[in-house]
Amino acid sequence: MYDVARPAAGNPLEETGQMPALFTGDRPPAAQHRRPVPRSGPDYPAIQASREFVSLRRRFRAFVFPMSFAFFAWYMTYVLLAAYAHDFMSTKVFGQVNVGILLGIGQFASTALVTWLYLRYARRHVDPRVAELRARAGLPEGTRR
Repeated sequence: MYDVARPAAGNPLEETGQMPALFTGDRPPAAQHRRPVPRSGPDYPAIQASREFVSLRRRFRAFVFPMSFAFFAWYMTYVLLAAYAHDFMSTKVFGQVNVGILLGIGQFASTALVTWLYLRYARRHVDPRVAELRARAGLPEGTRR
């Protein structure tokens, strides 16, 4: 049976504690003398720093953050009402349908509404600017990094 307290020996450096730290920017000695490879293609850092990209990001955030906040507030209102306002949520509206069921169905409806609103907003305000940025960067339509 495998002894988990004493794992099998792997790399001898692991046993001595001399294993180089990962993700610290330290490079093995051989990699320090390599020349950087010249980049081909678009200059992504320059695109990201451009005024057009900053404007695009601002437009995107102008929709996403307020809509996310509103949806989260609506969701938390529903959860808190379900947890603490039992009498209100169990109020019959018609037949066996009560306020809680209607608000629950409203959660699904509002999710679909937010999705539709975002698609409409993106098609009108975000996608045309993305196409312009891609064209200026020399990227074919529909490519991703």
